[in-house]
Amino acid sequence: MAPSESRPSAPASATVGPDSAQASATVGPDSAQASAKAGRDSAQASRAATVTANPAFAVGPVRRETFGAFVEHLGRCVYTGIYEPGHPTSDEAGWRGDVLELTRELGVSTVRYPGGNFVSGYRWEDGVGPKAERPVRLDLAWHSTETNQVGLDDFVDWSRKAGVEPMMAVNLGTRGVQEAIDVLEYSNLPGGTALSDLRRKNGAEEPHNITFWCLGNEMDGPWQIGHKTAQEYGRIAAETARAMRMIAGDTLRLVACGSSNGRMPTFGEWERTVLSEAYDDVDYISAHHYFENAGVLEDHLAAGAVMDQFIRDIVAHIDHVKSVRKSSKDVHISFDEWNVWHINSPRTPIPSGTDWPEAPALLEDLYTVADAVVVGDLLITLLRHTDRVHSASLAQLVNVIAPIMTAPGGAAWKQTTFHPFALTSAHARGEVLQLAVESPSFASPLHGEVPALSAVATHDRETGAVTLFAVNRSTTEPLRLDADLSAFAGLRVVEALTFANEDPLWHATEQDSTSVLPSPLEGVAYDGGWLTAELSPVSWTMIRLA
Repeated sequence: MAPSESRPSAPASATVGPDSAQASATVGPDSAQASAKAGRDSAQASRAATVTANPAFAVGPVRRETFGAFVEHLGRCVYTGIYEPGHPTSDEAGWRGDVLELTRELGVSTVRYPGGNFVSGYRWEDGVGPKAERPVRLDLAWHSTETNQVGLDDFVDWSRKAGVEPMMAVNLGTRGVQEAIDVLEYSNLPGGTALSDLRRKNGAEEPHNITFWCLGNEMDGPWQIGHKTAQEYGRIAAETARAMRMIAGDTLRLVACGSSNGRMPTFGEWERTVLSEAYDDVDYISAHHYFENAGVLEDHLAAGAVMDQFIRDIVAHIDHVKSVRKSSKDVHISFDEWNVWHINSPRTPIPSGTDWPEAPALLEDLYTVADAVVVGDLLITLLRHTDRVHSASLAQLVNVIAPIMTAPGGAAWKQTTFHPFALTSAHARGEVLQLAVESPSFASPLHGEVPALSAVATHDRETGAVTLFAVNRSTTEPLRLDADLSAFAGLRVVEALTFANEDPLWHATEQDSTSVLPSPLEGVAYDGGWLTAELSPVSWTMIRLA
């Protein structure tokens, strides 16, 4: 017997339609049962997926660090992105006020800085002190000219205004242990030493107290300045971590470089070797993965399933080293680069030859509705692994493969990917629940049979609120969602939003960023502990119950 056919009746329930998505709608028993029956009947031709949630089965807490982002000195992310002196919205320090406002609305928690590939050739001291005296350098990573008008002290100032925690990366490509402990001394000591007093002289009287540090970036990649073998990198990461802890001890959270992506030929063996050297000295190992629509939408929509397996593989490598070392310590994952990135797009190519421009337009992808659904699915996947993924950073924040875009001297606007990120950050609270899911599949030519439904639920024990996030990955068929929430007492639907469009390849532009927005999901019914909703093809949905 199908779950929907065995539901008990309820004395009252709630439905959500286009006019009632922002508030609860409690109705009488006849109306509630009729609404639920209508929802079931109208979805009769749909394929169905069933989820069961119970507050007794929690994966772990919702971690604010899951909603991190990334600001690299790359393209227009910094210059004309977060920083543009003279812009109509900019403050006295040159920070764009419209971008600060959107960053706060996006719900970002941590921001990784200053790279990325950029950090492997970066001299942190170039970016402090009087701006007129800062040197201009070549940025070899992105074949650009770096003016250093934004640096460490500036970024900390921006972070405080944005309400985010800085996550700093140190250069282990062309530099090493000494530079790492120098920048830590400069940043965190109150005073009384050469470098901490230099910070105070430069205008930052109080220490920055940065606790989150990345030990280099993608050092397994041959494209990386100062690329190293796993053995070489593992040694310098361990040595750097030990030296930094001599200054700040266990107040630091340190991230060792994992593989640049799961397709690297050294993936797995890199993690094993690095952690064999640095396991006792670090708290996280990084994960990086980007996803591209290479022309087959079904393959693109399977990205969440690909990320899920990638995380499981990294966990296996971590736990192998833990077992071999007979350690009681856990090392967690910092998924500090993830996003949709149309890597082969002809838009805004990397400069070359004798052209070394300042802040060129690079990697400025325009994101479709389907891309936003994938981003929502990737966040669902990160939340489902909250027991092992303790931090994540959407790469990047502004202009460069980003949810926020700006026009120099002009407006800032939201890409499609802004919406699922902002709504998930705003409403995922409490604990992540382990769902029992039964879902039909759809066929991806590249990845095979993939579950059509991707879902996660969060539960706030203090308020009793339950929030369900769901993606229908199918490109052609709607999906009826039946959710058994009978283990929770007294719930009612207070909001149901979906993000979808008849044309999943629609994308926002500066001229039109509002034609397709999250909208109320019609026909949602809650009856006797069972939630029913119909999910459109290629859609992301959030349903909140209180």
